[in-house]
Amino acid sequence: MTGLLLLTVPAGAQGLEWKSFADLPKPRNLFVPKDAKSSVSEILVAGGVATTLRFETECDPARTRLLGWESRFEPLLVGGRSVLIVPLRGLAEGERFLLQVTLVDGTSIPFTVTSSKHLVDGQVNVYPNPESPEAVRKALAEKRKENEALIAENQRQREEQTSVDHALAALLANGQRRMTPFREHETWKLDEDGVVLEISILGPKAREPMQKAAVVFKVTNKSATEPWKLQEARLMTAETYKQPPFALRMTPSSIAPGATGRVAIVTDLETFTPDTNDPRLVLELFRADGLRQAYLAFTPPNWR
Repeated sequence: MTGLLLLTVPAGAQGLEWKSFADLPKPRNLFVPKDAKSSVSEILVAGGVATTLRFETECDPARTRLLGWESRFEPLLVGGRSVLIVPLRGLAEGERFLLQVTLVDGTSIPFTVTSSKHLVDGQVNVYPNPESPEAVRKALAEKRKENEALIAENQRQREEQTSVDHALAALLANGQRRMTPFREHETWKLDEDGVVLEISILGPKAREPMQKAAVVFKVTNKSATEPWKLQEARLMTAETYKQPPFALRMTPSSIAPGATGRVAIVTDLETFTPDTNDPRLVLELFRADGLRQAYLAFTPPNWR
């Protein structure tokens, strides 16, 4: 079965796009510094997306206002401990609005409402007093989560050092396919959006019994000024979105203007069976500016 490859436009061009639950805006905690006026916190919004601020105490609707909101935002909704912000459309780059929230105890907190190409706030839990019991509890929970993430990352790096798949991906990323048990099965070449992509699907050589597959993206950056960097890659089955494990390597880590590099992905399918009705895998490649550079639907040579 022949693979299908599509190039897409940046998510920010038509408004933010979420492809899975993992992409949806996540709640975040905001601890307001004691000298809030000298360090105004930013709230990131997107057109048609509701952003909610939640406080420890009730807000005063009469003294909470968003300056210059007319024709740009829905009327500000203030009730109980919440403030709801909904832009009618996406903000232009550099647009900034002052939001002044006043609590019933008289505490006044300024915010800057603005936008980002790839981020938006869903719910922001605001703690005006970083030393309150709830703020301290949340801060400790965040630190604990950060520590767990660091431990997991260290463990991942240790495993990668001894991983066969990561070693194979490193060889492929360095253009040393002949030193691997792979051979090319299909190849495409595309020239679009300032990038030349040569995409190769690899499978085992004829006498290799292994259940591994690989995809190599040879990336030539045609930009005169901007480097090409990888944000992430996603691999899943086309029918049920199950995610097989895979190893990823890129060389170099940033492709300079006019230069060429490679992104290599190796997946071990030995214990991973294809979906009943659709055996294809879907591979998405996102670059650092949020552009989905490539969408590839293919059947691993092992499953044909």
